[in-house]
Amino acid sequence: MITVLAVHFAVAAVAPFLFRAWGRNAFYALAAVPSASFVWLLFQHGAVYSDAGAVSEVFPWIPGLDLEFAFRLDPLAWVMSLLILGVGALVLVYCARYFSLKDQDLGGFGAQFLAFAGVMFGLVIADDLLLMFIFWELTTILSYLLIGFARTRLAARRSALQALMVTTAGGLAMLVGLVMLGHSAGTYRISAILAQAPTLISGPTGAIVAAAVVLILAGAISKSALVPFHFWLPGAMAAPTPVSAYLHAAAMVKAGIYLVARLAPGFSDTAYWQSIVLGLGLATMLVGGYRALRQTDIKLILAYGTVSQLGFLTMVVGLGTPDAALAGLAMLLAHGLFKATLFLVVGIIDHQAGTRYVRQLSGVFRQSRALGIVAGIGAASMAGVPLLAGFVAKEAVLEAFIHHASGGEAWSMVVLVGIVLGSILTFAYSARFMWGAFAVKPGIERTTFKAVKPSFLAAPAVLSVLSIVYGLWPASVDAWVQPYAALFASTASDAGTSAEQAGHLALWHGFTPALGLTALTFALGLAMYFGRNLVARAQSRVPGWIDGDRMYQLTIGALDDTAVWITGRTQRGSLYFYLAVILTMAFALPLTAMVLAGKPLPDNLYFIDPYSPLQPVVGAGIVIGALAAVKANKRFLAVLMVSVTGYGIALMFALQGAPDLALTQMLVETIILVAFVLAMRSLPAELRDRTGGKYRVIRVIIGAAFGVTMVFAAIHAMGARVAVPVSLEFPRLAYEGGGGLNIVNVTLVDIRAWDTFGEISVLALAATGVASLIFVRGRGDRTRVSETIAEGSVGRQVAVDPGSREAAALAISRKFAASARDAWIVAGRTLAPERRSIIFEVVTRLIFHSLIIFSLYLLLAGHNLPGGGFAGGLTAGLALAIRYLAGGRFELREATPVGAGTLLGIGLATAAASGVVPLLLGGQVFQTAIIELWLPVFGDIKFVTSTIFDIGVYIVVIGLVLDVLRSLGSEIDEHFEEQRTAPAEDAQSDDAPAAAAVQADVHAKEPAGVPAETTARGQG
Repeated sequence: MITVLAVHFAVAAVAPFLFRAWGRNAFYALAAVPSASFVWLLFQHGAVYSDAGAVSEVFPWIPGLDLEFAFRLDPLAWVMSLLILGVGALVLVYCARYFSLKDQDLGGFGAQFLAFAGVMFGLVIADDLLLMFIFWELTTILSYLLIGFARTRLAARRSALQALMVTTAGGLAMLVGLVMLGHSAGTYRISAILAQAPTLISGPTGAIVAAAVVLILAGAISKSALVPFHFWLPGAMAAPTPVSAYLHAAAMVKAGIYLVARLAPGFSDTAYWQSIVLGLGLATMLVGGYRALRQTDIKLILAYGTVSQLGFLTMVVGLGTPDAALAGLAMLLAHGLFKATLFLVVGIIDHQAGTRYVRQLSGVFRQSRALGIVAGIGAASMAGVPLLAGFVAKEAVLEAFIHHASGGEAWSMVVLVGIVLGSILTFAYSARFMWGAFAVKPGIERTTFKAVKPSFLAAPAVLSVLSIVYGLWPASVDAWVQPYAALFASTASDAGTSAEQAGHLALWHGFTPALGLTALTFALGLAMYFGRNLVARAQSRVPGWIDGDRMYQLTIGALDDTAVWITGRTQRGSLYFYLAVILTMAFALPLTAMVLAGKPLPDNLYFIDPYSPLQPVVGAGIVIGALAAVKANKRFLAVLMVSVTGYGIALMFALQGAPDLALTQMLVETIILVAFVLAMRSLPAELRDRTGGKYRVIRVIIGAAFGVTMVFAAIHAMGARVAVPVSLEFPRLAYEGGGGLNIVNVTLVDIRAWDTFGEISVLALAATGVASLIFVRGRGDRTRVSETIAEGSVGRQVAVDPGSREAAALAISRKFAASARDAWIVAGRTLAPERRSIIFEVVTRLIFHSLIIFSLYLLLAGHNLPGGGFAGGLTAGLALAIRYLAGGRFELREATPVGAGTLLGIGLATAAASGVVPLLLGGQVFQTAIIELWLPVFGDIKFVTSTIFDIGVYIVVIGLVLDVLRSLGSEIDEHFEEQRTAPAEDAQSDDAPAAAAVQADVHAKEPAGVPAETTARGQG
């Protein structure tokens, strides 16, 4: 089973390449995948229908959380898989002739469609609630993509989004129910939960289980488009017809029916099951049938017919009796066959005639009798005409509900009457479909209809033949579904009631009440068809008060209006207001909780560490720095005072015996200081618009309250511990499991490697976000030169082509270097003289390499000594920052030939590889290996593979710092240069005075703190 899934996803991944090579004929290659899977499924028949009753495969996923890939192929899953794989293969074959050679993005469509088939197969064989939910949501995502295939059409995008929102909302409710059910049962294995269902229902968890089942049914009815969520399915007709055929016949909407059928053997006796399943199912059947008769688009007739049939199927599979279960699966198969046939026929009509509207189609049957015959078989099966699959299945359904109504309950009789009414509507709209698509209509010009190629008609023809075979020989289908029906008999027996046996499928049961109801259905259905004009006039008089789509649009509109109203009153453009709201909530809620708890402070509380006399001094420095930051009237001074508090906290860590934290805090504070200083160049030097008066008092109160609340929250949290701290085991785990003495670093790269991997992923995303906000013409991995380049002995200014300006500027910079062979700080002399610092350049020459070596030392020594990849990366980043400050953006480009984005990608890939490789070698994700060896000269060496993960962290941090330097440094430098040169360029003409203007501007005084880089000769 896992192989079938893997093949589906693997071929889907390479599908775009197949379409590039073969065009639309690649659909045949894709169809081979579900076809081969269908053949494999047939070979599993013996194992599935043996005494074992199922084929199971289980693969561990996260053993610590009891998560596993558990698959189980039982009769219900086998029957569903027949439909999913068989119809999927035929629809893919149909796609090869449905789409034209001019259609775009067929590769993406084919990949999504094949993945959709694989996901549906995974959903029905999943034996774990959470695994099933993953597949469930994947169907939602893929259906969203397939429905919105025509991205340029507003209707397609709107319908796709509507389907996504409705089914996702139901899926979230379903997830809560699945968690409640799994927790109550003590397992998430579906087969185990169903085995203990009677105990769960009658036990102390009965109320919780009943609520969980209701939430799960909410997901099922939203996915299967039952009232009140039925409106999204007709809207999904904006999808290409092959998608509609598969969506309605074998995928997506059938997922909800499958879930009801899966849970029915165990939970059909819960408190609200019958009222939800029968009530909503009956309402959906009647609403869908009624709406189908009003449609003038033959595709919408089928869409509302599907809505009606989904309500019908929900009632049958959810009734909870053996004969209903038998009839439900039989109807499920029949519906898949005739509905796929009819949708594919609609696609052919639309493709060949260019229209689907009843008032424009006339005489199609006379021009394509084969197509009309195929459609007639499908429509007759949908109407329940004898000798076809629909008749056999519908007879079984009527028998089940007649038997259910024989108990004398009024509600059972209402349901039976409703099913008969729904069947009458089904016959009527089936006849309306055939009339609308193929009949000759008086007063309407004969439709021009192209000849249908046999390869185009093959898929619906095969499905119609299967409907005939099923109707004439239902014994095989009966054998397939009997084991599932037997589950209800055994459940009834286990519950202490009389075990009811299922009937059987047959073409002829004799003159039965069900046959009489069928005859009544035909008579009244024909009467509605021949009196269609009267029916249409009667329907036109019924006001459209209740419309699901309109209610959805009103709800979304109300939400939008509410969001606008709230946004207008909360997003006021005031940073002070935002901070006030955030900090007020941040202290009000914890303070309220602490007051209501009423717990006293810990007994061993002290405010000053008696063993650290410097702690009060450092604390006073932190307070002074914070107050000075508040009172500062210059931005630079305020940032510097904030850094004083940060360095004070680093010193506090050091005094408390945490050198790793102290080192990291110091490096982080330094990088932040550099970033702030670079960014402040674009801001005024002075802090203006200070709030005063009552607002200042409010800010002081909020700030003080927040600080005091956080202090006491920390005290309460530290004193609330009742269990042994897990951190006490970290030293042993770090040394024995992680092979290191530095507990902090081993924790980051081994014990909690997943957390660290998530954190460096966030760092990469943050860097990408900063770059996207700053850069306009690219990420800036290649530094751009915006100046004009001096050329010639007389200093004439010549504009250089943008594609080569960087190379020209760097070449000139190298000529200013002390030695052509030692191009160290090559751009140092391109800075304006008033911006150069010889001392800083000399210091940079002295310490840059030392800092790089020290960063590598921190990286490699961090497993046993203070350091690690994060600290090492920050140190290397500081070295790059120093080199940038000494030589400007050209020098930064020379120092880092590899772009920031590349470094971030390499770092993430390295960290990910360190987690995946152990899995490939038979271990677990991020498992660490300790390798001890002896090398000449070096002696005994102990290498821990988590160091590779640490190297990835090191590279990611360097990439982050480089992105900050290029975003807040180089890019802002260039903006300043463009602003300086723009006036001169606007004023100059093509003569020599223009060059003089630019040359004069080169020597103009630049804004404070801006490394004014020029490339004019003669500066040195």
